[in-house]
Amino acid sequence: MKKTFFRQLPLFLSLIVINLSFAKTIEETTIPKTNIVYELSMSEPWTHYFEVSMTLNDIEKIDALNKKDYIDFKMPVWTPGSYLVREYAKNVESVKVSDGKKDLKFEKISKNTWRVYGKNAKIIISYKVYSFELSVRNSFLDDSHGYLNGASMFFYIPELKMSPSILTIKPYKNWNTISTGLKRVSDKDFTYFSPDFDILVDSPIEIGTHKVLNFKALGIPHTIALYSNAPLLADEKLTVETFKKVTEAAASVVGEHPCEDYTFIIHQLPGIGGGLEHLNSTTCQTSPSAYMNESTMKNSMSLIAHEYFHLWNVKRIRPIALGPFDYENENYTHMLWVSEGITSFYEDNILLRAGIYTPDDYIKREQIAISSIENQAGNAVQPVAEASWDAWIKYYRPNENSKNSTISYYDKGGVLGALLNLYILGETKGQKSLDDVFRYLWNEYYKKQKRGFKDDEFQKACELISGKNMDSFFDKYVWKAEPIAYNEFYKYVGMTLNKETDSNTPFLGVSISNGKISSVQKGTSAYDGGLNVNDEILEINGIRTINPTAALSDKKVGDKVAVKVKRFGQEFTYDLVLKSNPAIKFKLEKVQNPSPEQEALYKKWLFIK
Repeated sequence: MKKTFFRQLPLFLSLIVINLSFAKTIEETTIPKTNIVYELSMSEPWTHYFEVSMTLNDIEKIDALNKKDYIDFKMPVWTPGSYLVREYAKNVESVKVSDGKKDLKFEKISKNTWRVYGKNAKIIISYKVYSFELSVRNSFLDDSHGYLNGASMFFYIPELKMSPSILTIKPYKNWNTISTGLKRVSDKDFTYFSPDFDILVDSPIEIGTHKVLNFKALGIPHTIALYSNAPLLADEKLTVETFKKVTEAAASVVGEHPCEDYTFIIHQLPGIGGGLEHLNSTTCQTSPSAYMNESTMKNSMSLIAHEYFHLWNVKRIRPIALGPFDYENENYTHMLWVSEGITSFYEDNILLRAGIYTPDDYIKREQIAISSIENQAGNAVQPVAEASWDAWIKYYRPNENSKNSTISYYDKGGVLGALLNLYILGETKGQKSLDDVFRYLWNEYYKKQKRGFKDDEFQKACELISGKNMDSFFDKYVWKAEPIAYNEFYKYVGMTLNKETDSNTPFLGVSISNGKISSVQKGTSAYDGGLNVNDEILEINGIRTINPTAALSDKKVGDKVAVKVKRFGQEFTYDLVLKSNPAIKFKLEKVQNPSPEQEALYKKWLFIK
């Protein structure tokens, strides 16, 4: 596992939210001298090309670059928080290199590396980036706005990753609003300072004429930058009030806020969704009606709570493997079930604290979370620690068999977070909770040791707070995929997890898309009987059908059926024995006659006063 450390920025460099209506700058005289200057422009946004230049000045004074007669400029292949090699260099075009007077010799030596030769005092490398993927981990430009994720846009020099830089943005025509976490250093133009490349990557930028809302939570300025291509349906007052509740509730977990200010970049468009965390900002994508009224707001706030809690869990309290980042290769860790999964637990927990979820809402959310993993066959196959490690090759690259062979570290980690919280509450008689684990990690590793935590250090933190040896929990449920004894945890709060199955209804076990089988569920009639993905079901018991479920309406569990399919142009018939639906319905219910201790912990668990 790679050695790493945390950097605590000087106060005046702690990232600040920037936009025209709520701008905060530092004095020109306090700007550190930088050798690296970026310029970003967008002269023809309808073509979807950003134009970028990177100028490297006073090269002869940079000792790290004087040992070779060339300099390598690289484009990251992935972005922190989204664990997949995305090959951002594929969108780079029209690379040119000069010293400001004449062209310089260069060549592309790998998929993401441009080598520039010669001993020059200045190098200017310019290029275009095709940007037409409106996702939180990429960049997008059209004639209505521009959005960029730094990893997909900016070159870096490996020897100078920790060096400061200046970025000047030249917006298209009358675009007059820029929202970003970078520090603005000039009130004359859109010029920003970054203390190192990690911060430049970690500061997405929204450019255009978008709506900006401002509020303070815990005395800290927050900005909501709202982009939509249609008239916004947001209830502005309700949006601000709700965001404030969520941010204050999230901060109560660790009890200390790490930012001077914070920005939310929100894209509101049909058919998009998701979020990505950053050091003092986030990008979230949701529907145009997400903040229209109290009902739609309630359904949309889990994403905001999740990404905001990453301020602590991931961006500061994080596995030791995740930083400083290697932007050319996979950064492996077994602990994404903590970083992402337990954040999923907290997204619901935060909304409960904020009063957005009722206790009943919260209990239903835990039922849903348990159902999501227990009704996936891969839960019994892949341990959650392995799922974390394999994120690079499995989570972001699912196939037709993924549900049979893998488990989501988000979903399984969220369930384990809920159980850890119950265990700590129970074993400490309500004196401690999972919050205390994160407070310990915050103080011990982020603040004191200035590094991430190792795999075993997370378990040790849980043991320190609970006062109990937790080898069994971590061995069975983290490093192995053994069945979870849920009621051993819910007993502390006087709850029991009950389950029921539909043992009488026959179930084929396939999903159909465009007339063909798109997935076959492990352990079902179809799986055991030989049906394949991409088979076209033609007949069941000699009767033509396009709806296998309807064709089984008069059958019973245990009946035999003949299923004719077409596969690669040939027809095959399979004899299947019908099984029942293996899906389990879970319901959390209070036990009869709970003890006073259970009642007290129940109220503590659900923040009932």
